[in-house]
Amino acid sequence: MAVGLTAIAGGLVAMQAPVNSKLGKTVGTFTAASISFVVGTAILLAITALSGSKVDLSGVPKLPWYYLTGGLLGAAYVTTVLVSVRTLGAGGVTAATIAGQLSTAVVLDRLGAFGLPEKPVTAGRLVGVALLAAGVFLVVRE
Repeated sequence: MAVGLTAIAGGLVAMQAPVNSKLGKTVGTFTAASISFVVGTAILLAITALSGSKVDLSGVPKLPWYYLTGGLLGAAYVTTVLVSVRTLGAGGVTAATIAGQLSTAVVLDRLGAFGLPEKPVTAGRLVGVALLAAGVFLVVRE
């Protein structure tokens, strides 16, 4: 079930790039990225309110600073994709995104970063990263 839901979310991310790009052509790159985050924030606040979830932010000050960079990382991603989809297309952006995600994830797993369990870099993982890199090349080449 988790794989299926994640695959659906991946499909939504592929749709996000061209939608935000068109918005960016209309209102400007940074305004479009801001609109994307404002709409997302409003939806998440509504879901939080409607779910009756207790909001407890008391633990936030105890977290290391880097756990609060998710919005910054998301803003960098959305803004970059908003611009690069115009050149690479949805397929190219998605392929490059997935390759970057997997490459970084393998390193994060190896280091046990951010509380992840440590996982070794195996030949299979390296082949997977190499195949994704080849896939990016095949998708973006003219």
